[in-house]
This record gives sequence, structure tokens and C-alpha cells, in this order.
Amino acid sequence: MRRKPSGMSAGASRLSGQEPVSDGGSRYRLRDLFTPLDTLLVSGGDPRLALDVRDRVNGYGCAASPEPEIWNFASSTASAISQAAYDRAALAREELMHKCLFDEVEIAFDARCEDMRDELRGHLQLSARVDIVFSPSGTDSQLHALFLARVLLGAPPVTIVVGADQTGSGTIHTARGHHFSSMTASGLAVRKDGAVAGLAGASVALPLLGAGNAMRADIDAAVLDAIEAMIAQGAPVLLQIMDASKLGWRAPSAACLDEIARRWPRKVQIVVDACQARLGRRRLRSYLDRGYMVLMSGSKFFGGPAFSGAVLVPKGLSRSLDRVERIAPGIFDYAGRCDWPMAWTALRSRFERRPNFGQWLRWEAALAEIGRYYAVPGPFRAGVLAELAAGIDSMIALSPSLRPVPSAIGTAGADDEEFAKTTIFPFILLRDGKPVSIAETGAVHRALACDMSEAIGGSAADRQVALQCCLVGQPVRLEPQDEAPQAVLRLCVGARHVTEAWSPDVAQAQRNVQDILDRIAHVLVKIELLLDRGAVAAVPVNSAHEV
Repeated sequence: MRRKPSGMSAGASRLSGQEPVSDGGSRYRLRDLFTPLDTLLVSGGDPRLALDVRDRVNGYGCAASPEPEIWNFASSTASAISQAAYDRAALAREELMHKCLFDEVEIAFDARCEDMRDELRGHLQLSARVDIVFSPSGTDSQLHALFLARVLLGAPPVTIVVGADQTGSGTIHTARGHHFSSMTASGLAVRKDGAVAGLAGASVALPLLGAGNAMRADIDAAVLDAIEAMIAQGAPVLLQIMDASKLGWRAPSAACLDEIARRWPRKVQIVVDACQARLGRRRLRSYLDRGYMVLMSGSKFFGGPAFSGAVLVPKGLSRSLDRVERIAPGIFDYAGRCDWPMAWTALRSRFERRPNFGQWLRWEAALAEIGRYYAVPGPFRAGVLAELAAGIDSMIALSPSLRPVPSAIGTAGADDEEFAKTTIFPFILLRDGKPVSIAETGAVHRALACDMSEAIGGSAADRQVALQCCLVGQPVRLEPQDEAPQAVLRLCVGARHVTEAWSPDVAQAQRNVQDILDRIAHVLVKIELLLDRGAVAAVPVNSAHEV
């Protein structure tokens, strides 16, 4: 299937079969699992999952079923589901159906979620004592982390968000304990930016962008100053740090984190926004060992379907969390019993049995990708990511219409492992040496996902380039100090590129890597054609997900 330019609309999607029923037995019927797989995969989430009624893609350009003919370099935002992941979700559903013949749906579902926790811990090489809270999205996980932090700190914290300009758009709401959408994953209609009962509080936003589209040099000092100001006012702090941002940046530094631990023990709870999953397993374990909670997603780098969120909870915190007596009532709208680890018996008992089949199947799909990625030998993973990084950097530098945004990886350490090299490559589009408008950047992003051969015309070779549909990372709005706002696009390397490249035959593996680089070159040539021919005017605006 080749996509033609069209508009997109967004609406809520919810399984009517998941409504409670009064049948005197299980609240969730076995028949719910017979809903078409594509429908299940986009259920149990907020309106961002909704498919356009005409094109059957969500606002990120991704369908509910595999589309292998579309090239995907968009893992910083969302990826189309792979055939392997889709097959795993289908098999998981069949297996749960079989188990439900012998157990209640909720019991069988709960056991499967616990098995997935074990599987995820195994892939990430985490201790069995690290707990995992599943959620429909990384944004939902931010609310879970806020709820948990209130319990741990014993008082409502002020949330300080590092990289507030480069995290998910919902963070501005969740940091304050407010609703980030007009509907929760449980299907409850709410007022966007209205307070979540019992969670509302204050937040401080610390942007990362400095002059010249580079990461600000004073971010460590800004973090310390913000914490000091809040502690002086008598408020505990939930510090959300970044690893990595939409542009692949990480902050604050390790030295800054050490200083926070020294100056404010037990007054600052740190949560790491690692939803991009662009960090080595050693670094991940080091965060947990220091008592930080970690937000992650099975989509983004790993390439599972959007959305699938989780909070990784270090082993030392679980006992305190399970003893909570007063629960913010608003959190009941954002979690069901199966989302919490089985070991948290007291906390779980307060929540409804509310299986979220869409969330579960998206995580099944994500686990297929995570398992495939870590099955590839570590040296090969590192080598491929380094080779792709060098190739992409070179191609962007040689393009007259692209200006790279500086990387902020910094000095790589042992904990970076394969992520010592960049995997997100942001760039500004240029015409006559000057940045194009934010609107045109968005139009180019949409046009890349469409067959633009008729609009571009020209030679047969040009039309061949223009007809290929490809996804890149959505535009990110930048507001540099003392400069006009701009927008960047992002080429993203993800786990699936590594697994696609892997072969025990060295020559074949090299050919596979070259094929990926050839595709990236093709994408950049299509961008050049779109800018040169002015063809993007043919693509309607999608207002739901623009910068």
C-alpha cells in the first residue's frame, strides 16, 4: 500500500466489550478477546492511539498492522508494528484465550502480566527485586511516578522537570498532577489540564535548549538552584531528569546527581525519564541502584507499537509503597489492579480488576522487539550503531539543505555501552541557507509519509524517490535564546535496524548495514526534492500532532 496525501482526524477509541457487565460472574467476558487484533492493539489508551477513518493510521502515521513497505526512521516518536511483534501479539491472545477456559479472565490476565514483568527484567538484566508498574503510555507512567513519590516523600512534592522543552507534550500537565488528555485509558471523559483528584501540585520547568540550538551550559546549576529554592520553602522535590530527550540529550550530569544526594538526602526523589530507552543496561541498573525510579517505554528505541509505558521501581522502595493508607482518588482512573506488581498485595487490593487488553498486547509486541534486540551479540549492536551514526552524520553534513543540531551526548563512559554513539539525528531544513518555516517543516514531515511522485514529477528517477513512503521523527519546536522559533526533523536509528542488520555471516551483515544507509540516503534525497519543488503544499495539515 502506498499512501496518498490526505488529512487526518483524531478521536477516542475504546472497546465497548470492556465495560463492566452484571452477569454474576467475571466482569470481563472471554468474548472481549475475540475482538479483531488490530482493534485491540489500539484500544485501552488515550485519543493519541485513534486511527484516521480514511487512512487507518494514527496521528504519528502508523497503522495497527504491519506495513513493511514503509521505511521507518521515526523511533523517537512512534514506529509501525513489525510482523514479528504482530505475530507475538496474536499468539499471546490465543494463549490467553486458552487459559481463560480454565480460569477467570482477570486471574489468567494477572498471571500473564506478572510473567511479562519477569521477561522484561530478564531482557534488561535487572534484579528480581526491581518492581515494574505497567501503564498504557509513558505519560500515564509519569502520573504513576508522581503518585508513588507522594507516598515515599510523605507530602505533596514540587516536581522539577529537567528538559521540559524536550519531553512529551503531556508532561506539562502530569508534572502538576493534571489530566493530560480529554479521556483516560480507562475510557473516562475528563477535562484536559484539570486537576487529578489528590495529585495536583506545583511544578518547575527547566528547559535544556540554550544559544545556537545547543544544550545550555548552566543546566547543572539551574537544577541545584531550583531544588534549593523548593527545599527552602519546606517542600520535598520530585526531580524528573532526562536520559534521553527528544533530541537525544541527557541532563543533569552525574556530578550534579552526586551533589543532590549529598546535600538533600531523603528530601529529593529522582525519577529518570528514560522513555526513549536509549541507554545501556549498566546505566539503567546504576540509576535503580541509587534509588531512582525509571520511566521507560516499549516503543521509541525498541520499536514496539505506541503506546506502552512502565515505571521501574528500585528494590528498596517497594515495602513503603505497599503500606500506603491514603490513596489519591484520581489515580484509580489511571490504573487497574493488574498494573501493579503482585507483591504489592495491600496496594493492589484497593484497585479495580480492570484488564487493559490493548496495553497488554502492545507490551507483548514490545517484548518481542526487546528480546530480538538483546539476542544480538553486544559487540555487533555497538558496531552497527557506530557505523550508522558515522554514515548519517556524514550524509547530513554533505546536504546543502540540512543543518545538524549539535549532539549533547558528552563524554561517553562505560555505562553508555552501545549508546556511546548518537541514535537520534536532528536537523533543520534550509532554503538558500536559511531555516524554512515551522509550517513547512511540518509539511515536509507529512509529505515524506506519502507517495509524492505526481506532485514532484520530473525524471523517472525523481519520481521513484518521491513515491517511497517513509517515517521520520516528528518535528520538534525549538525556541533558542534571542532567536526566532524553529523546528527540526529527526532521523532515528532504532533496535529494529540492529536486528535487521544482524547476521552471523560478516559479509551479509555488512550488506545489511549498507542497505539501511542506502535507505537513509534515499530519505534525504526525497527531502531535497520536496524542498526544491515546493511540492509540500499538496499535503493537508494534521492539526492533532503538529509542533
